Amino acid sequence: MLKLRLKRVGKKRSPSYRLVIMENTFRRDGRPIDEVGYYSPITKQFKFDAEKIQKWLTYGARPTETVSTLLKKAEIIK
Repeated sequence: MLKLRLKRVGKKRSPSYRLVIMENTFRRDGRPIDEVGYYSPITKQFKFDAEKIQKWLTYGARPTETVSTLLKKAEIIK
């Protein structure tokens, strides 16, 4: 099953995340199918590619709880 989830990048004690499409059995930091945005919890900045996210959601990708909260803040999903 395809998941829309966060992949951790950045250095120690300074996390940032990329929003990626992955198979649910892959490692958290494994190779993604597609990267569709990023999120920085320190500065609270995020940027998402809404068109790609909508495309993957129509293909059946399911967001995790954290990702769905972020997408609701960005007004991409309801």
